Amino acid sequence: MQKLYWIIGLTLMVSVTGCSMVPKYTRPELPVPTEWPKGDAYKEIKTDTNAPAVDKITWQQFFTDAKLQTVIDMALKNNRDLRLAALNVERAQGMYGIQRAELFPVINANAGLTKTHLPADLSGQGVSLTKKTYNVELGMASWQIDFFGYIRSLKDAALQEFFASQMARRSSQITLISQVANAYLTLAADNESLQIARSTLDSQQAAYDLIKKRYDIGLSQEIDLLQVQTRVDSARVDVSLYTRLAAQDKNALDFLVGSTVPDDFLPATLDAVAQPQEISAGISSDVLLRRPDVLQAENMMLAANANIGAARAALFPRIALTSSIGTSSTQLSGLFSNGSTTWTFAPQITMPIFDPRAWSALTVTKTDRKIALTKYERTIQQAFKEVADALAVQGTIESQLAAQRSLTKAQDDTYRLSNTRYMKGIDSYLSVIDAQRSLYAAQQGLVSYRLAKITNQARLYAVLGGGDDSIYANNPKN
Repeated sequence: MQKLYWIIGLTLMVSVTGCSMVPKYTRPELPVPTEWPKGDAYKEIKTDTNAPAVDKITWQQFFTDAKLQTVIDMALKNNRDLRLAALNVERAQGMYGIQRAELFPVINANAGLTKTHLPADLSGQGVSLTKKTYNVELGMASWQIDFFGYIRSLKDAALQEFFASQMARRSSQITLISQVANAYLTLAADNESLQIARSTLDSQQAAYDLIKKRYDIGLSQEIDLLQVQTRVDSARVDVSLYTRLAAQDKNALDFLVGSTVPDDFLPATLDAVAQPQEISAGISSDVLLRRPDVLQAENMMLAANANIGAARAALFPRIALTSSIGTSSTQLSGLFSNGSTTWTFAPQITMPIFDPRAWSALTVTKTDRKIALTKYERTIQQAFKEVADALAVQGTIESQLAAQRSLTKAQDDTYRLSNTRYMKGIDSYLSVIDAQRSLYAAQQGLVSYRLAKITNQARLYAVLGGGDDSIYANNPKN
């Protein structure tokens, strides 16, 4: 009996600590330059700033506007896509637990009663007999001893897939935060454009009323009245346009949040939204290795690497153990009497001699690793492009804003002077129409550039990895 215990204990230890066929993993080199691009588009980026790195601040610290923080928090609680990502993490954790449990034997307890009736001509005693057998046993059936790491390789692959699901969830969270911020800011910009359109409509309507009075007393020509009428109608079109866009922006925001955002938390203009925290991209592209989508691709590469170990181990002998220990008696009261102990010990070894599927499976796993490596490199290249594009906007947007502000002021002065000259009879109303049209375009352009600046800050935060997140603390132990 003690020998049986020793055998089971020894095989359990060997199964857990056996050899591994998994290839040694080395992180591939970055398939992108080690530094961010340089050139005219990046000259205005400040490299000596004291702004924190993106991984040093949370999204609550980055987005400083209190109302926007509330809306983002609502989205993190209610968004269905993020909820699905969290459920995928939970499922992957369960699958890892199932695969890890394969390392250990399944032990069952059984109790039973067997009755056998024999006729007289078969009983050997000339009379019919009914035999009863009581038995109780504790045993395990066909437990595979993992000498060559087949089960442990599959367990490691499942673990990496679990880690990948965590990174997918975090990537979904970063994407959601960025989308909510973008929708919120777009709504603010369209609300501001709507205000400009309404103000323009009011001023053009007032101009129309004035010119109509002048026309009625013969001080203005009909062409002036018709020209100002076109501007009134054009302003009405834009008011309807931006009213529709603002409503669609609100619908998009509600969809991302997963519920209706109260009006108290909606932005009236871009100026009403606090600017996000400045961040630094650093000078090295190594920061991309902390992006969750890059980490997810690396986890899948590690999973593919572990699957190679499982495919290799499948080419070696497999040892399975079936054993049980218990007691048996013809009387229920005799089950636990001396001498009623029963036990079985049935090891089995299977040696693959000719199985082309195993060699093909090994080829498939090696190809899967190459595919995972290619996806990993492609993910990094895409990440590098996204950061470089955001940095190009950051390096040029301030000069665009300065020029647009100067242009808007000049157009405002031109419109005011043209209107004065018309009222004094020096110029025709056509010059006023041209000045007003240019001023309106400049005002709307200024809103677009201001929106581009603030949304690019949010995008840069997202493409650099989205900041600190406690999800790293949730990884299970091997």
